[in-house]
Amino acid sequence: MPIDPYILLLLATVGVAALFPARGTVADVASGASTAAIALLFFLYGARLSTREALDGLRHWRLHVTVLACTFAVFPLLGLAARGLVPVILTHPLYQGLLFLTLVPSTVQSSIAFTSMARGNVPAAICAGSFSSLVGIVATPLLAASLLGGSGGGFSADSLLKIVLQLLVPFLAGQLLRRWIGGFVTRHKKVLALVDRGSILLVVYTAFSQGMVQGIWHQVSPLRLGGLLVVEAVLLAVMLLLTWYGGKALGFRREDRITLQFAGSKKSLAAGLPMASVLFGAHASLAVLPLMLFHQMQLMVCAVIAKRRSHDPGAGEVSAPEPAAASRTAVGTGTRSG
Repeated sequence: MPIDPYILLLLATVGVAALFPARGTVADVASGASTAAIALLFFLYGARLSTREALDGLRHWRLHVTVLACTFAVFPLLGLAARGLVPVILTHPLYQGLLFLTLVPSTVQSSIAFTSMARGNVPAAICAGSFSSLVGIVATPLLAASLLGGSGGGFSADSLLKIVLQLLVPFLAGQLLRRWIGGFVTRHKKVLALVDRGSILLVVYTAFSQGMVQGIWHQVSPLRLGGLLVVEAVLLAVMLLLTWYGGKALGFRREDRITLQFAGSKKSLAAGLPMASVLFGAHASLAVLPLMLFHQMQLMVCAVIAKRRSHDPGAGEVSAPEPAAASRTAVGTGTRSG
């Protein structure tokens, strides 16, 4: 049962924010740095992601459409259904965080890793993660604005301007400049990955500092956190079962069902944290808590499933040749952390 070391860093950052929250001028500086970090993150996402090569993978369109439907339709519907758990099991802020996690895109890196471990369709996993990332840049903020209302950054001119300036503009700038800086980004991907993770840690510190200053942690009891974990475990179980048996009902071969299960049941912490900071502002700390817990849970459960899938009868046998274009996407789209 693996524990992601980065989760430990995130928890340590939360601890630092609890003990030494940013206040006054320091808080203003941290907030400005966090805004710049979010813009840098999405600029790098745009510079890394080869849109042309990813779109070549549309030859396998049925699988990719199914993954997108699970990520941006089935997940949100389950999130809306969880509204009935308020206030008995979940508080309203925790429910909003739960609903938000159902709106973020799928992972890239961990979906590919688990698909490979289970001997599934790795090129399709690369394409599925890439498409989810591209769609999520627009779909997640719009879905959040529609479903979360005013507390989640509803359809106001100010919130939409923040989304455009902090998320879309940097991403599009990265895409436009990829022709000139793509090689540099590829050569220094390990260093830039550290920049990615450091930026997210800064976003987390700023969000949880604001939460500590406002005293919102008094709203969360150990019993409520336990209830949240149970709800997330049920959510993950439903999506894992639905993607696996739904893929069978749709006639996907084993390798594609593995891709659908791992890409369609997971949510990206790397994409969700900065988006939450933009959409929720000072209330982002409680909004990202369900996502952080779900991220670790999905890694632990999917690692076990992937190991078991690798021992299935016929594992590793290729029933049909993979599209060459999908294979080429491995060159340019597998660098983003999930």
